[in-house]
Amino acid sequence: MMRVLLTGASGFIGRHCLPLLVNAGFEVHATASRSARETASRSGVYWHKVDLLEGQQVDGLLAEIAPTHLLHFAWYAVHGRFWAAQENLRWVQASLGLLEAFARAGGQRVVMAGSCAEYDWNYGYCSELTTPLRPGSLYGACKHALQAMLGAFSRQTGLSSAWGRIFFLYGPHEGPGRLVSSVICSLLRGQPVRCSQGNQVRDFLYVEDVVSAFAALLRSDVQGPINIASGFPVRIREVVEAIGRKIGNQELIRFGELPTPPEEPPLLVADVRRMTEEMSWMPSLSLDAGLDHTIDWWKRELPLGAGRLRAECRG
Repeated sequence: MMRVLLTGASGFIGRHCLPLLVNAGFEVHATASRSARETASRSGVYWHKVDLLEGQQVDGLLAEIAPTHLLHFAWYAVHGRFWAAQENLRWVQASLGLLEAFARAGGQRVVMAGSCAEYDWNYGYCSELTTPLRPGSLYGACKHALQAMLGAFSRQTGLSSAWGRIFFLYGPHEGPGRLVSSVICSLLRGQPVRCSQGNQVRDFLYVEDVVSAFAALLRSDVQGPINIASGFPVRIREVVEAIGRKIGNQELIRFGELPTPPEEPPLLVADVRRMTEEMSWMPSLSLDAGLDHTIDWWKRELPLGAGRLRAECRG
């Protein structure tokens, strides 16, 4: 029996992973730090209330369920704060403790979530094999440090491991303060969207494709870091304009009202050859289709009469 421990299972990415892992034949054990209120809503998933920052709780959980696989998404991810938060350091420590406990429990394969923030953004085109790793933030530095330690630990112990570097994702359940969700929410409410010129080029991937790639990576024997992205460059301006065409209210989009942040690189796109060739995986949804699904979800979920949300598209 394949038994997977999924951390961060109630978060933006993790919640989308649950049905894929169940359908792939895993016995799924999911962690929640506060409440396992979703326990009854997803058959085939066993929820565990645990604080991953508390080593004794982690050791007890891993000894109890003895997972064969570990898919680790949990991290400090408060929008606007995570880049410089000292909580990143605690999550490096917690992730290493989780890794050690997993190995002691007889685990076979671990996949952890990394970030494009590990790369030197001056290069623009990010390849796992050639682009330098020079993070410009504490968040990126901590992710990079954990990836290096995971690789060394795997080589020393023989544990199978991979590291998925996520680029720019979007979709249902994303926080309303992020780019795609903030533009959608503001336009649905008839509120102005203040933007920079939006000429930065980025690599967007729909969240359900992101988790599909991670599920495929977990089942594969691919080792080391691998980019999880679309490989298709698109200007931020084009994404915002597409949302405007789909919702209407294009006149509320105000390009050039905000400056482009100086730390924003003009180009940040992934080399996805390892993903497509070694994993034999490609995205199933285009950006156009992913935006349609995301807009439809917000139309159902957004409390249009509650509060005001001003979108600011600096990225």
